[in-house]
Amino acid sequence: MPGRFEGGAKQHRLYTPEQRKRRDATVWTLVQGVLAPLQFAAFLISLTLMLRYLVTGAGYEAATWSIVVKCGFLYTIMITGAIWEKKVFGQYLFAPAFFWEDVFSFVVIALHTLYIIVLLDGTATPATEMVIALAAYLAYVINAGQFLWKLRMARLEGAGP
Repeated sequence: MPGRFEGGAKQHRLYTPEQRKRRDATVWTLVQGVLAPLQFAAFLISLTLMLRYLVTGAGYEAATWSIVVKCGFLYTIMITGAIWEKKVFGQYLFAPAFFWEDVFSFVVIALHTLYIIVLLDGTATPATEMVIALAAYLAYVINAGQFLWKLRMARLEGAGP
């Protein structure tokens, strides 16, 4: 990966000039930019409904459907994100610039998928389902933070020399 020196420490760029051009030219960048805030909105609504259920015992169905919708957004953004990564970096996953974000994304996917499996299996209590969903949401927040950090780095990098 190309590097530069600033203040004596080597800093790695997220994108080569060619990758930046591909990133800016592909429609998948816009798709990610639209899906990410929609997924976050679904997350906030769902989290509110889940907490309402856990605190009051009311609204299980609404909470459940909101989690399923959030899972749908997650799967959609993960698939389109892999396509974006292929267009920009030439590989579907684990491009060096986003390696750890992709690794943790699999934790997020696994937890959301576990929720869907447990929901469809029907053997867990509603409270157990919600705890699994909360764990999935915590992982999602961490992963979203990783991507926001990279977005910030890319913006700073774009403003640099």
